[in-house]
This record gives sequence, structure tokens and C-alpha cells, in this order.
Amino acid sequence: MKHIIIASTSTLHGSSYLEYILNDLEIHFKADKELLFIPYARPGGISHDEYTNKTNDAFAKIGKLVRGIHTFENPIEAIKNAKGIFTGGGNTFVLLNQLYKHHLITPLKNVINSGTPYLGTSAGSNICGLNIKTTNDMPIVYPPSFRALGLVPFNINPHYEDPNPESKHMGETRETRIQEFHHYNTNPVVGLREGSWLMVKEKSIVLKGNLNARIFEFNKEPYEVEPETDLAYLK
Repeated sequence: MKHIIIASTSTLHGSSYLEYILNDLEIHFKADKELLFIPYARPGGISHDEYTNKTNDAFAKIGKLVRGIHTFENPIEAIKNAKGIFTGGGNTFVLLNQLYKHHLITPLKNVINSGTPYLGTSAGSNICGLNIKTTNDMPIVYPPSFRALGLVPFNINPHYEDPNPESKHMGETRETRIQEFHHYNTNPVVGLREGSWLMVKEKSIVLKGNLNARIFEFNKEPYEVEPETDLAYLK
């Protein structure tokens, strides 16, 4: 049975790292004293050790110990033996490239589908979708494929932002970019606003948090769904 949290972000404005979701994470990882952390996305170029230490500090508040996958001699075995897994945010292209480099795509998908509790934030959420083509990140490296874990039957767009009518920015809005994606792809896309997450348990995919999500389906007008909506109907 799947136990997955797909969160838009790790940090809300004015709060500390993972603070807004710690109570839910304590329940999500309730049986796990030690978590495997995948720091490959490296936000801002932070080192794997620095990123792991930051994550360890956050999880210590709920009595969890975090160990970075980069410290294991055999990362595939680390995935297979993990009791719980967290993949942090940063650059999705860097993250996916490292997962392919270390041959972790299939092992990671297998253990999560078999019931190992998983948390993804930002880039770690992007890889839960069918592919990473709806990430907001710059393609600073070129992974062998854009295909991701496919843990849910759609794509994710974390940090989804609505158009600001007062903004002087003349570039594309997030909605425009997703519509461009649908000129070449048919995957549904879930726009997750900050502070929202998806709770995946077996066949249900329920929107959590206080905000609506914006749904983009091929050849349909975008629409809003409210918290507690089950998005398993998206294909």
C-alpha cells in the first residue's frame, strides 16, 4: 500500500524548514526512527552534507534521525533497506540526473509502490509525476530521460502561482507555460500552491492543506479543486 506525501514546498514564508507539515510527517513516518534522505537536488548548490544536516535538524523535532544516501557505499541497497524516504527540493534536472546516474529510478519506484513511506518536496515532488517537463527549474544538466517515477498518473507543478494583475512582469505566467506543455503532451498537470500537498494512499490521491489546487487537463479549461478532493480520477 502506497504511503506518499507530495508537497509543493519545504518552507512557507515566515516559517522554518518543514515546520508547516511536521505534525503530518510525524504521523506519516510514525513507525520509522531513521529516514533515508536524498539530497541530490542541492538547492543553491548546497553540499549534500549541509543539506542533510539541515534536514536532520528539522526531523529531530519529531524524534527522527536522517541519513543522507550519499554516505552509503551502495545507494541501491540503501533504497531497498530504507524504512522511510525523503527527497528534498532544489533543481529537478540535477536530481533526476543523479537518480539515473546511480541507477536508482527502478529501486526507488519499487520500494515506494511496495509501501515504504515517502515524502517529496518541490523537486522531490516533481519526480513523483510521469515526467519532469512541468518543473519550474532551469535545465542546467541533461538527464538521460525526462521520465520520472510515475507514482501518480499526472504531472506536478509545485509552487504554483496565480497571475498577479498588478505585476509588471511581461513573461509567461505559470498557466501559460502549462498550456504550452499541452501543445505537445497530454498528461494532466496538478498546480500545487504553497502549503498544499497530496496524500497518496493506495488508490486515493487527496489534496491536503488550506488552498485549492489548479488542474490542467488536455483540451479542457483549467479548473479549481478544493482541499480533500480525491484526484485519482486524473489519467
